[in-house]
Amino acid sequence: MNIAATLQTDITPEGDDYSTVRRVIELITEDYREQPGLDEIAGRLDQSPTQLQKTFTRWAGLSPKAFLQAVTLDHAKRLLRQDELPLLETSFEVGLSGPGRLHDLFVTHEAMSPGEWKARGAGLTIRYGLHPSPFGGALVMITDRGLAGLAFTDEADGMDAFEDMSSRWPNAHYVEDREATAAYAGRIFDPKRWDPKAPLRVVLIGSDFQVRVWEALLRIPMGCAVTYSSIAEKLGQPTASRAVGAAVGRNPVSFVVPCHRALGKSGALTGYHWGLTRKRAMLGWESGKA
Repeated sequence: MNIAATLQTDITPEGDDYSTVRRVIELITEDYREQPGLDEIAGRLDQSPTQLQKTFTRWAGLSPKAFLQAVTLDHAKRLLRQDELPLLETSFEVGLSGPGRLHDLFVTHEAMSPGEWKARGAGLTIRYGLHPSPFGGALVMITDRGLAGLAFTDEADGMDAFEDMSSRWPNAHYVEDREATAAYAGRIFDPKRWDPKAPLRVVLIGSDFQVRVWEALLRIPMGCAVTYSSIAEKLGQPTASRAVGAAVGRNPVSFVVPCHRALGKSGALTGYHWGLTRKRAMLGWESGKA
């Protein structure tokens, strides 16, 4: 696979902005208590403060200071405050068409039948392609029913992501087809193309419980976050927080099904299948779009 595939609308940051963003996030995570300033961060990255300012404004629409605030634990806790943002119940009531979703990706979804899921992809043709994204390489997987998988990678050939995803449906027939997947990649990562009148088609391949959890994630608006325990309560299984966490971790359509908006009860980011640095990057990027 070749990450140099070209989208009709190139949403790739100029230069290698995500690489810079990733290094900044890693730096501030390591030195969280010291909270290094812009000048210090720029110096450690061998960039000028002006360069860093330009990179973040281009990538996230935020100043470096605003972005750094957006990826802190304090910000995560604020996302969970009931007096500032909608409760999970409110998010469910708003659904995918309310005013809270004006700046979000609109999705229409269906779930494969239990029999199809148990077949582990047998009889299914999955087309895939590796594309640039604001969060590194993005492996897009589609079926004739819609988007089935979205994974992320820092590897040039994306084989780590492909092996991870294809192991979930080992009996499927895989066809590399960047032309077919490019249309999906372009829509997913370009907010200008998020249109409620033309929602993105997604097919969810998982167990009944997993699909219910993923459907719950789809109802979390951009700029909001919920806890695993809140999702469990909404599903009528208040003691199933760990099972919810496991289902979130198995979400095959990352970013589109926004598992990065699920946090620990304290506001901690906890785990993320494609790396906590990428999760922080997504939350920061969304802060500039919401």
